[in-house]
Amino acid sequence: MKILLLGGTGLVGKQVLLSLLFYPQIKKVTVWARHFENSSKPNLPIEVIKATWEDFQAGKVSVPEGIDAVFCCLGTTIGKAGSQEKFREIDFDYPLLAARQAKEKNIPGFYIITAMGSDPNSNIFYNRVKGELEWELKTLKFPFLGIFRPSLLIGDREELRIGEKIGEAVSNFFPFGLFGLQKYKPIQAAYVAKAMIYSLLKDKPSSETKPVVKIYENDVLWEIGKDHTF
Repeated sequence: MKILLLGGTGLVGKQVLLSLLFYPQIKKVTVWARHFENSSKPNLPIEVIKATWEDFQAGKVSVPEGIDAVFCCLGTTIGKAGSQEKFREIDFDYPLLAARQAKEKNIPGFYIITAMGSDPNSNIFYNRVKGELEWELKTLKFPFLGIFRPSLLIGDREELRIGEKIGEAVSNFFPFGLFGLQKYKPIQAAYVAKAMIYSLLKDKPSSETKPVVKIYENDVLWEIGKDHTF
């Protein structure tokens, strides 16, 4: 299989890339990035296309032909983006543009990280944007659309996010399962990456005319991350 990975230098994207390379089914991973270090392991089946999202928007780069699946791990925060408008551009416009190109090129699978609580009718701007994106992706009718809705993501980031560090600390001692709150428990980025690959290998695109949409909620992501080997 050949994979296009978007957001491959982010928290989950890096875990996806590292994990994909362990599976012999994966013959090639194409990554778009402004900066990408691969000099230490030149024999890995990675194609790096150095480009910005502005290049993509301007048509200087495009989703390649012959890809089996797109993994979209793009995501930011309103604080880091600087405004709601910029946040929407990164978390809505870019993924949707990639998805539309993927659909035009008959790529059978599209796998994307959104967020727990995604809802196009939400009063929370973040959740509303994620929900609107999910709705638009569903209208494209991919043979298989995988949607992954994690709670607060934890892991090693290049930048410090105080809220996430607090969430990580709380997750280490608060008994989420005891109070029936497992679905809200902050989750390791590696677990989400594992669930995406699990879906890639286990969920097959529909051979029928009806498209398949599968949503993985946070508690299921935890279950796969902890318990499944494949």
